[in-house]
Amino acid sequence: MSEATGPSPATGGASINAASVGREFLTPDGSVEAVREIDLEIPAGEFCVIVGPSGCGKSTLLRMMAGLDAPTSGQLSITSPSGATPSNAVVFQGRSLFPWLSIGDNIGYGLKLNGTGKAEREEITSRLLAVLGLSRFASAYPHQVSEGMRQRVAIGRALAVNPDLLLMDEPFGALDEQTRFILQEELLRIWESSGKTVVFITHSIDEAITLADRIVVMSAQPGTIRAIIDVPFARPRSMTAVRSDPAFGALFNQTWDLLRDEVTRARQMREGALAR
Repeated sequence: MSEATGPSPATGGASINAASVGREFLTPDGSVEAVREIDLEIPAGEFCVIVGPSGCGKSTLLRMMAGLDAPTSGQLSITSPSGATPSNAVVFQGRSLFPWLSIGDNIGYGLKLNGTGKAEREEITSRLLAVLGLSRFASAYPHQVSEGMRQRVAIGRALAVNPDLLLMDEPFGALDEQTRFILQEELLRIWESSGKTVVFITHSIDEAITLADRIVVMSAQPGTIRAIIDVPFARPRSMTAVRSDPAFGALFNQTWDLLRDEVTRARQMREGALAR
């Protein structure tokens, strides 16, 4: 087994502390509890991956971390290294680019909103285009490039504003397997050089093991933390090295054993609701 080295040494990211966090929603049929009693600490610079059955509240938790939603119970605090209000950027699955803007302008869009000067904006955009392997496509439009390229642009747009916290909700879920593998390694390379805090949601155990410092396994609705699993593979990390490590299979089985029970319970709950 490889010895873990933990997060990137350049810990410029935000730290997260969730204490008994819960979220309920009011519906025409009454109150629905999405997540319950979430206790989680994510240190600055960590790559934390959340897995769980569909409908367990993973996205709700991410939205609260992004400030797009608020807990109805408990406390959620996010702190930047400087003590200032931490910044965040969110990358969702699927199409999130502006079709009327070029690839370069999509990446620089957040900088423009923030009032960044044209020269600085162009410098940052050019650097990210090179990092993402998209320099030749700066003037192209989203419909002219592949889905994998569009997702790279979405990641670049998020990184352009230099967030303390990068939140990613199944960003590679709609991609073919080969493109997903390429972008996993691309994301690892960018993260390892930036030291930002990343919270990443996925349904793929393989993806979780490849990317994470720790894997948070959530229960069926209402989502609680079933377990937190340390990933023992050294940084810098590659997909091929992780998958060829003898510890990979055992870690996969450990994660799936936890998830299988929750996926089964979630299915039984849905079937019971449909039967009523």
